[in-house]
Amino acid sequence: MRRALLISILLSMALGTQLAFSEDGAEGKKLHDANCTTCHSTSVYTRPDRKVKSLAALNKQVTSCTHMAQVTLSEDEQKSVVEYLNRQFYKFK
Repeated sequence: MRRALLISILLSMALGTQLAFSEDGAEGKKLHDANCTTCHSTSVYTRPDRKVKSLAALNKQVTSCTHMAQVTLSEDEQKSVVEYLNRQFYKFK
């Protein structure tokens, strides 16, 4: 009985985490499409000589871009954009 309850709780937690991450990915794409593509296309993420080589560098670049483009994003919105870019293009761990 306890084992079934524990498994049920763990599955619920895993599903909740996945749903939250999926929502962040959708929000990140929406924010990216509305703000980032006004300056460049997505080809900058896939070019052979891209400058971003780590997740830390991606965070720094998104912060830099928002300042240069004079776009105001909350910390959570920036995180969503980084998560979207990482999942879609960079695949850093």
